[in-house]
Amino acid sequence: MIRGYAVRLAAVALAAALTATACSGGDDAPARPEPVAGGAAALPGPAPAGLALRPPPSGAPGAPAVTGALTDGSPLALADLWADRPVVLVFFTSWCTLCADRQAALGELARRHSDAVVFVGVATEDKPEDVQRYLREHRVGYPVALDVGGGIWRSYAVREPPAVVVIAKGGALLRGWPGGVDAATLDAELRRLVLAP
Repeated sequence: MIRGYAVRLAAVALAAALTATACSGGDDAPARPEPVAGGAAALPGPAPAGLALRPPPSGAPGAPAVTGALTDGSPLALADLWADRPVVLVFFTSWCTLCADRQAALGELARRHSDAVVFVGVATEDKPEDVQRYLREHRVGYPVALDVGGGIWRSYAVREPPAVVVIAKGGALLRGWPGGVDAATLDAELRRLVLAP
């Protein structure tokens, strides 16, 4: 009788140990990788029906229809984005202090206009891990291209960060700011150039 009791007690203890390990994931469970900031998950869905936009001015030059890769390696084609709605390109680096100073306000502006305008960050001269740190620290919610060779920057004549470019739906190049722009000015220009009242 004592032996049967000991066997049952051992079985209960073993079951409890297995359950605890299964529920906690155990010490050997691999950590889930943190999602990549600025990747394909940050791309917008389809433009809302009935999106009211201003037509681009006649004679506006076409923006360079460059391609690249997002932070998670997903392909990016700017022409695919501006087929649906205007695009704002934000050229930055993780080590640019003015970029960092303006990022919170630009991020809020991007969230406010997310249905009507696509913001896309473009980073160069940077390590991917430093860009990830910057995106997480500043809570950047829009897609970001890693311009490893600087080709996108050169296509838009950007020499140093920050810089901002506005492109109309359809690809007309509307306005650029070498040296960047504050969010209030950019908001006013978006309302003047692309967003219908």
